[in-house]
Order: sequence, then C-alpha cells, then structure tokens
Amino acid sequence: MNREDFPMLKKDIIYFDNGATTFKPKKVINKIVDYYENYTANAHRGDYDLSHKVDVEYEDTREVVRKFINAREKEEIVFTSGTTESINMIVFSFMKYYLNPGDEVLITKTEHASNVLPWFELEKEIGIVVKFIPLNKDQKVELSAIKSVVTDKTKVVSIAYVTNVIGDVRPIMEISKYLHDNNILLVVDGAQSVPHRVTDVIRDNIDFLAFSGHKMLGPTGVGVLYGKKKYLEMMKPFKYGGGMNSIFESNKEIEYKDIPLRLEAGTQNIAGVLGLKEAILYLQNIGMEKIEEHEKNLKQYAISKLKEIPNITVYNENTESGIIIFNMDKIFAEDTSKYLNHYHICVRAGNHCSKMVKDEIIVKNTCRISLYLYNTKEEIDKLIDVLKNSSNIYDIIL
Repeated sequence: MNREDFPMLKKDIIYFDNGATTFKPKKVINKIVDYYENYTANAHRGDYDLSHKVDVEYEDTREVVRKFINAREKEEIVFTSGTTESINMIVFSFMKYYLNPGDEVLITKTEHASNVLPWFELEKEIGIVVKFIPLNKDQKVELSAIKSVVTDKTKVVSIAYVTNVIGDVRPIMEISKYLHDNNILLVVDGAQSVPHRVTDVIRDNIDFLAFSGHKMLGPTGVGVLYGKKKYLEMMKPFKYGGGMNSIFESNKEIEYKDIPLRLEAGTQNIAGVLGLKEAILYLQNIGMEKIEEHEKNLKQYAISKLKEIPNITVYNENTESGIIIFNMDKIFAEDTSKYLNHYHICVRAGNHCSKMVKDEIIVKNTCRISLYLYNTKEEIDKLIDVLKNSSNIYDIIL
C-alpha cells in the first residue's frame, strides 16, 4: 500500500519492526525540510512574518490532531516528546496531586515500561497502591477481570489500547463506561493504537491519552498528550521556562499562560510537530479503517503460514492487531533475529520494553513482527521461506 512513497523501501530490506518506529513518507520528510529551508523561526515568540507563519502552522497542527482523535477542543492537545513524556506528565503533573496514599491504580503485566515505571515510582513517592488486572488465557483484558479487582479505593485504570507485545485490543469503550460509573479515571496508552485504527476520545470517554508521532509515519521526538480540559486545567506544569508564562517579576509574582501553552515550556520540536501534521494528513488520506483491515488480513495470512512450520511457536495468534510474537524451538530470540537480518529481514527480539510479559506467557524473550500499511504478503512469503530453511542458522550467525 503506497510503497512508492517511502524512500526507505527502496533499500533491500523487509521491515517488520513498525511497533518500534515506522518509515516516513516523502511528504513528511519534505515538510520538515521545507520548514528548515524556507521558514525557520521559533513559535509564539516573534512579531514578524516568518514567526507568524510558524505560529499558524504549529497551531494548525493542534487542530489537525484534535480532529484526528475527535477531541472537543484544540486546547486539550499538548505537544510532548512522545508517549513516554506524555504518561510521565499525567503521573507526575496530575496524579501526584490528585491521588492520596492508599489510592489504587490498576495496570496489567503486559504494559510497556512507560506505563509501568512512572506508577511504580509514584507508589514509592506518595504511597499509592499499584495492582494488576488479571488476564485471560489469551492474555487479554476482560471487563469482568477489572470488576474483580476494583475496590472502593480504586481511582485510576491505566492501560494500553493495544499492547506492544501481545497485541491485544482492549474493549476501551466498555471498560470506560464501567469506570466512569464508579468515578474511576481512565488513562490510555495509545502508542500502538492511534497509528493503526480510528481513535475517538469522546466515543470512548477517555480521560487521558498518550501517543507518539514516530510510530505513525511522523518524526521522532514528538508526541501528544490529550486530556479532558478540566483535568489539564488542574495539571501542574511539568517544566518551567520560556513560552509558558505571561509575567514574572522580581517580587516573585508569576502568572502562567492558559493551557495548552502552560504545559509546553521552552522551544518545542517545531519541525517534528509540522511533520506530525503531514503524517496525520497522509494517514487520513488513506483511511484508518483501510489501514486496520490491511493489517488484519496480513496478520491472518502470516499466522497461517507460520503455523505450517513445525519448529515455530506463535504466542498470540488470537489477538486482533498487526503484532505477532513467536520463537523458533530451542533457538534464542536474538539469534533468530540475527539470522533473519542476514536476509535483510528486520524483526524485534527481546522483551520489547515489557519485562513483566514473561509472567503471563512464561517466556522471557520473543521475536516480534509488527506490521504496517506498507507491508505485503510477498514480504511475509520471504520471511516464511527463510524460516523454513533455517537448519543452518548457526553457520550463518556465528
């Protein structure tokens, strides 16, 4: 799908590591270059034409993001460096002051480090209690499991919409309704969902959403924090400095700007923000429903082919996203990855920044295939051929 738009695909590689980062279409690259070559200036700083153009483009991106995730107001869109910073802002700029000792936060053991470590740190810092939602036999979250661990002390559920290893798609709308009926906030890690499916924060009644640009054809170093306006208004700035204040005086009088600028101190990644806009417009031009369907078809095809290989174990064949984790019998995942690399096939190997998954699937390291819109059945066929002819794997990698 649209493979001709991606310069990286002109190289002799098959890229199955889209969960880590994605290739960039020429339109995104050109947008970034255009900013640096033709109208470089800071945002929200100057009173000259060049700076005004940057202001307009920067704020237009905020509106593009708002429409993309169906937020009510563009002030609910905060630009960050990525999902990690966004979740850290939620935890340390809001939850640190919203929660009290003994309050419970529910996560799962299949969350990414970015949605685990901040909560663990907050537990040590202020005495909240982090609890785990039990998973079913396919390592999926069911509403009944959440209900089984919710107590009158539960104040937050923080989960990925789609996990980055198991690749299960959580029933967020169903979960959200139950949580809000019980005055529990919902934080959603959208790093693996926003790039692949329609996102609607109003439909799903999401309180906070975090996602990254580089996993959705955009540049690295830029991401988004969405929060309901009433909660962003309560959030303390994560950073202090230029661009987020209206006044400060020698008598210590300070006045900060309204959201979202109050939460965007310093010079932002302007080129990244403009590249993110171009990436979103590119995805919208294709259609998120079409992208999701393409990935589902590819995954079903890949699973059927992998199951034909006797020495391959697939751990998540019943999940809905374009993520597949597997191992070759008696072969370390990293060795499998090195072997595939010999044939210019890129997959991820290891624990994938989700070190508690081993508690659920009883396997520490796996190989991960993560598909995207430009992957093809022909690429999967090449992968299958290489895996079928792996009897000489150690001759190749040693």
